[in-house]
Amino acid sequence: MKPEMLKGKLYLIPTTLGEMNPHDVLPQSVRRAIDFINHYIVENEKTARRFIKSINAEKTQSSLILATLNKHTEITEHIAMLDPCLNGINVGLMSEAGCPGVADPGAVIVKIAHEKGIQVIPLVGPSSILMAMMGSGMNGQSFAFNGYLPIDKGDKKSALKNFEKLSNDKNQSQIFIETPYRNNKLFEDLLQTLQPNTHLCIATDITMPSEYIKTHRVTEWKKIKVDLHNRPTIFIIHKM
Repeated sequence: MKPEMLKGKLYLIPTTLGEMNPHDVLPQSVRRAIDFINHYIVENEKTARRFIKSINAEKTQSSLILATLNKHTEITEHIAMLDPCLNGINVGLMSEAGCPGVADPGAVIVKIAHEKGIQVIPLVGPSSILMAMMGSGMNGQSFAFNGYLPIDKGDKKSALKNFEKLSNDKNQSQIFIETPYRNNKLFEDLLQTLQPNTHLCIATDITMPSEYIKTHRVTEWKKIKVDLHNRPTIFIIHKM
């Protein structure tokens, strides 16, 4: 009987959270993985190639085989992206920023890998969600990431009220994000909607020189001017 071919592994490769030297925030394990992996699943081919070059400038671009995974990718293409693993070849999955599979479309690939019996290896790297939680001073024992809030003003207000109540009822910090160009508007909505004594953490440009992490009560935030426009930001609220 012919022995079954060993499957390749799926490496979850973290990237930086912004324009900076990757060696300042990424461990050597990421460099070693990029050294031997030539097949990648990425959100954007151009930025992925630039990131790989920043990690290993000697790696030839012609050796790279990249499959694109984003909101335009057909579901029927997902399984085929892991074909190299089924043929014994290692594959790297990269997010556009931060950790693959966390607030990231790569989660669907990880799910398929488990279904296909492919070993998944997550590598250490910066997660803006966890780093914001670490720096917030809020409840690190119980917190929830809620993704994006509704765009509609009425729905957004209802969602914020619900998260505030949930935080108070469960003593649970509530985390969410917004499209960067809408950050200032969301900040205004938070100050108008939340109760004065609710704690709010703003965590912006995490790991970058312009990093800004502050936690205040809503009533205190109303006295502070901060420009969050087009800056990657994590918002956390906690009602105690």
